[in-house]
Amino acid sequence: MELVARQLDGVLVVHAMDDRIDAAGAIQFKERMRGIVQGAEPRVVLDMTRVNFLDSSGLGAVVAVMKMMGPDRKLELAGLTPTVQKVFRLTRMESIFTIHSSLPEGLGHAV
Repeated sequence: MELVARQLDGVLVVHAMDDRIDAAGAIQFKERMRGIVQGAEPRVVLDMTRVNFLDSSGLGAVVAVMKMMGPDRKLELAGLTPTVQKVFRLTRMESIFTIHSSLPEGLGHAV
């Protein structure tokens, strides 16, 4: 699972570079995210623009990252593809996460 992180105006932006977060890569995703968000900004935006498939293991990994960040830090999602957005809607996770239609929206300005 390739993840690319960068600081941008007090926000840690993490780009998921793979097109899937599924059972085969969920553990690796979670471990990589743990290393990236450790000691990071209070706000982390996960850019999922390239992710076209997310299964229950992938969803569980995203939720686990949110939980490991603790109550004082926030994991937000941006750029969900229609298929991935449907998973969040069907599981009602869209009420748990702040979901932005695009990364610029998530940052509050153009990137």
